[in-house]
Amino acid sequence: MIEIELDGKKVDIVEGSMIMHAAEKAGTYIPHFCYHKKLSIAANCRMCLVDVEKMPKPMPACATPVTQGMIVRTKSDKAIKAQKSVMEFLLINHPLDCPICDQGGECQLQDLAVGYGGSSSRYEEEKRVVPIKDVGPLISMQEMSRCIHCTRCVRFGQEVAGVMELGMSHRGEHAEIETFVGNTVDSELSGNMIDICPVGALTSKPFRYSARTWELSRRKSVSPHDSTGANLIVQVKNNQVMRVVPLENEAVNECWIADRDRYSYEALNGDDRLTAPMLKQDGKWVTVDWQTALEYVANGLKQVKTEHGAAAIGALVSPHSTVEELYLAGELVRGLGSSNVDYRLRNAEFATAQAGARNLGRPIASLSQLQRVLVVGSNLRKDHPLFAQRIRQAARMGCKVHALVDTKTDWALPVANTIEMDSAHWVQALAEIAAAVASEKGVTAPAPATASAQSAAIATSLLGGERKAILLGNAAAHHPKATSLLALANWIAENTGASVGYLTEAANTVGAQLAGALPGASGLNAAQMLAGGVKAALLLNNEPRWDSAAGDRAIQGMDRCDMVVTLSPFKCNTDISDVLLPIAPFTETSGSFVNAEGRLQSFHAVVKPKGEARPAWKVLRVLANLLDLPAFNFESSQEVLAKLALNVDASGQVASKLLSNSVQAALDLTPGSVEPVVASIYQLDSVVRRATSLQLTSDAKASTHAPQSQEVPA
Repeated sequence: MIEIELDGKKVDIVEGSMIMHAAEKAGTYIPHFCYHKKLSIAANCRMCLVDVEKMPKPMPACATPVTQGMIVRTKSDKAIKAQKSVMEFLLINHPLDCPICDQGGECQLQDLAVGYGGSSSRYEEEKRVVPIKDVGPLISMQEMSRCIHCTRCVRFGQEVAGVMELGMSHRGEHAEIETFVGNTVDSELSGNMIDICPVGALTSKPFRYSARTWELSRRKSVSPHDSTGANLIVQVKNNQVMRVVPLENEAVNECWIADRDRYSYEALNGDDRLTAPMLKQDGKWVTVDWQTALEYVANGLKQVKTEHGAAAIGALVSPHSTVEELYLAGELVRGLGSSNVDYRLRNAEFATAQAGARNLGRPIASLSQLQRVLVVGSNLRKDHPLFAQRIRQAARMGCKVHALVDTKTDWALPVANTIEMDSAHWVQALAEIAAAVASEKGVTAPAPATASAQSAAIATSLLGGERKAILLGNAAAHHPKATSLLALANWIAENTGASVGYLTEAANTVGAQLAGALPGASGLNAAQMLAGGVKAALLLNNEPRWDSAAGDRAIQGMDRCDMVVTLSPFKCNTDISDVLLPIAPFTETSGSFVNAEGRLQSFHAVVKPKGEARPAWKVLRVLANLLDLPAFNFESSQEVLAKLALNVDASGQVASKLLSNSVQAALDLTPGSVEPVVASIYQLDSVVRRATSLQLTSDAKASTHAPQSQEVPA
C-alpha cells in the first residue's frame, strides 16, 4: 500500500493505482468524462486535471499513477482553472440543443458545465456539423455533433462486448466516431453504449423523443429473459413503461444489461396485448368477464376429470414465469389429482429423479476470475450475453476457454480449442476428454474412448490452473443424452478440480425446479403432454409452437384436447385454445425469479395491469377456489413464496441443500437420436418475440421468424 495526501487527507491506496482511484476511495469527486471504472484508461477528455505538487502542469487524475508521499489538490486554483479551460474547449463545438436533447437532465456535460463552464463564449466561428449515421434499429447516432470524443463507446465495444464496431476516424475537429464501411452496430450488448455516453451523442432509437428524463418514475425490477437475473430500473410515465436501464449489482450483472433486457419492453405496450378474457364459441372469439371465463374453465376441468380421470389434466408452464405462478400451477394440477406439470418444454430427455435443482454450480461473479473453462452445447455469446461478457473478461486475463459445439460461432473472445461436431456425438466427445484426463492422471476412465488431439489438449488444460468450470449450455440441457453429458461432466470436474453447472436457459429455470413444476412419478412430461397425452391443458405463459421442442407438432397434440386454456399477456395460441385468460407480464405483477446461481430476487409491479389483465398467481388462486381446492387462500405473492420455504440467506441465495448437479445414471454412449432444440437470442420468450426493434436486428433476421401478431376474430 502507498500513502498519499489528497486535499489534505491521508489516503492508503494499492501501488499502481491512479489518482482517480484514490479519490474514489476517499469519496472525493473529480470531474471526468472519458474515465469509466469498467473500461481501460484513455485520458482523452482531460477534464480530470488536478494539481500535483512538484509537477509543472496539471495532471490527468485518471492516468497519473500514485507515488509514495504524493500530494494532490483537486480544488486548488490551478486545478479549477485547468478544468474550466478544458470545459471551454469542449463547448466550442458543442451544439446548443439541450432543450431538445434526449440526454438532457442526465447528461454529465450539462451537469459539469454548470460548475466549470463560462457564462459566455470567446469563439465566434461556426460550430462543426457531423453527418447523420444509421447504425441499426437500436442506437440513434443522429446527433453526433454532440460527441466529445471520450471514446467510451469504442472501448466498451473492444473490451466488454468484444467487438470493435465503433472507432474514431480523422483528427482534430474533423474526428468522428463511426462504424466503418457503412456497417451497423449489431452487438447483443450494444445498448450499454447509450448508458455510458456522457453526452447525448448516442441515444435509444425506440425511446427517442417519447419522454423527458424528469417526467419518468424509476422502479426496480428483474429481467424475465435469460438466467442472469439482471437487475433493472424500469422507467415509467403515465402508467406505461417508457425505458429500461440497468440497476448496478456487481454480484449479478455489474452495470450492464443485454439488449433484450433493455428493449423487450416494447412488446408490453404493443397491439398484441390480451386485455380481457375471451372464450371461443362456434369458432369465434367472444370477450367475457372474469367470472364467466373462470367458471367456464373450472367446469371444463371438472368435466374432463369426470369423463377421463384426473390424469387427463396437465399444465405446461414456462420457466419465464415467476416462482409463485409455477408453484400455484403445480399445486392446482396436483390438487385435482393429477401429477402432469412440466416446465421442460424444449427438453428431449426427461430424468425422473434428481437430488436438487440444476444450477450454475458457482457464483456468477466468479466467472470473471476463471482460469479454465469448458463450454458444452452453447452459443455462449447469444444464449447468455452477460455470462459471455464475464468469461470474456477472464479470457483477457489469460483464461483458456474451450468449446464443444455443433456449429462454430464467433463468441468475440479467444477460444483455445473448439471441438465442432454433430450434437449426436457429444457424449462420445466428452468421453474422449474424460479418457485423456484418466490417462494423464493414471486412473480408470468412465467409458472406453480414444482421445483425439483436441480432446487431449482440453484435458491437459483442465488439469492446469486453479479456478476451473465445466458449463453445460442450453443445447446440452435439451439434449436427448443430457443425463450422460452431465455424468461425464461431473467425472471430468471431479478429476480436474473444476466446478460443473448448467448455464440454464430461462430467468426461472432453477426456480421452476424449486417450485415443483415437474411431473410426479406417474405424471406425464412435457413431450408426452404436447403429443396429445392429456384431454385438458393449461398453458401458462407459453406458446407451444415457439416454446417447445415439438414445434408445429404441438398443434396436432393440442388439437386432441377437449379443452386448452392459455394464460398469457398476449393474444396467442388462438388456433388451439378454447379460453384466453389475460395475465400480467413481469412489469405488472409481483413475484420472484431464481437465477442460474440460485439467487432468489423478488420484485414488485412497476405499472398497473393493462385492461382486465391480472397477475397469474391471482388467477390461479381464484381458479383453485372455484374448484374447491383446499389451502389456496393466499392474499399476496409473498405468502405464496413463504409457503415454499426456500431458506434464502441475506443475499438471496437459496439453501445449498436444495441445489445439486449430481447424477446417478449409467452412461449411454450411443449417438443422440434428435437435434436439441434451442431458441435463438430474440426468440427466447413471448415478450422478446414481440419487441419490434429487436426483431429488426441482424440477429433476429438471421434466426427463425417470429410469430406475427395474431388477430383474434370477433
